[in-house]
Amino acid sequence: MSSNPIEPFPLIDLAGPPEERGRAYGRAAKARVHKSLAHYGAQLAGQGRDAGAVRAMARAFVPRIEAFEPDFVAEMRGIAEGADVAFEDIVLVNCRTEVLQLAKRAEALEAARRDPDGCTGAIILPEASADGTLIHGQNWDWKSECAETGVVLRIRREDGPDVLTFVEAGGLARCGLNAAGIAITANYLESDRDYTQEGVPLSLLRRKALEQEQVALAFRILYGTPKSGSNNLMLSHASGFGIDIECAPDESFLVQPENGVIVHANHWQSPVALAKLKDTGLLSTPDSVYRDRRVRAALDAKQGGLTMDDLREAFFDDWQTPWSVCRPPRMNLGGNLSATVAMILMRPADGVIEIAPLPALNRDFTRYTLAPRAMREAAE
Repeated sequence: MSSNPIEPFPLIDLAGPPEERGRAYGRAAKARVHKSLAHYGAQLAGQGRDAGAVRAMARAFVPRIEAFEPDFVAEMRGIAEGADVAFEDIVLVNCRTEVLQLAKRAEALEAARRDPDGCTGAIILPEASADGTLIHGQNWDWKSECAETGVVLRIRREDGPDVLTFVEAGGLARCGLNAAGIAITANYLESDRDYTQEGVPLSLLRRKALEQEQVALAFRILYGTPKSGSNNLMLSHASGFGIDIECAPDESFLVQPENGVIVHANHWQSPVALAKLKDTGLLSTPDSVYRDRRVRAALDAKQGGLTMDDLREAFFDDWQTPWSVCRPPRMNLGGNLSATVAMILMRPADGVIEIAPLPALNRDFTRYTLAPRAMREAAE
């Protein structure tokens, strides 16, 4: 990280057809896109991987993405044009896990263990909240350099609900909410089934789910779409629904709320899943065994209904730092600098996300808003 003060993630407003909004996105985020690509380029070079070969691997994903959602390909072409980079480089940002890991399965699993994409997520349902409003959030643990490449996209759509999402520059989505009240976060998981089949890139599943009006359709996308690697997906709706979906590449398992709360870190919880597959991720994320318990215990200790500030406080937990819920920049087991890159707190009913970059070093939150459709129409 640079010695400059920690800056908020910039908000980029987008509208229009996919390729048009992609060009606007690429122009607005050009510096951050280039910084992100330089970072991953240096990582690839350090692993002895040829940039041309990686671009060829990215190109191989394009037919699969086009079959899933052709508008995503158009939007990525627009981003590449606006940011003045190769189209394949933008595909790589959106498929970084799959592109880098599917080349060779043995190397893939080792790469995943070197660079686990962490996270501790939580959903507080209305019955457990102080004012009856659902709260959804997470700490995103990844490379500390990504505090300088993240952006927030506010996408005004003509063919579905508007979307507010936090993502690495050049990406289509990571976590976020939409104007229909749907919210999504994701956590790293690993199993012995990973990278044995081809699937849709995880980031594009989240974007597609955030484009839905109906929870059932968002759930269907997350639960049933084939994947290349494991992932944990937390889905909620402003009206009071929350579910956790533990996804192996070829099968998904559900984790239900307990006392109106769901908390998940980076290990499998479903007894059905654990009876059917091997959790291979705890060697790279050993702190996961207590991070979810620390957050749940902090929430359970509160008297009365829970608030966004209660979740914020729980996510700031620094027990066993730097192997903590809120992680300061530290070397991970693979020798890479890792941190809680962002703390994200959402109230989907209000269309609000609050985000603090590098929260172990910085407690300044920026508030991003997306009025739910009914509220916008009433105001108009």
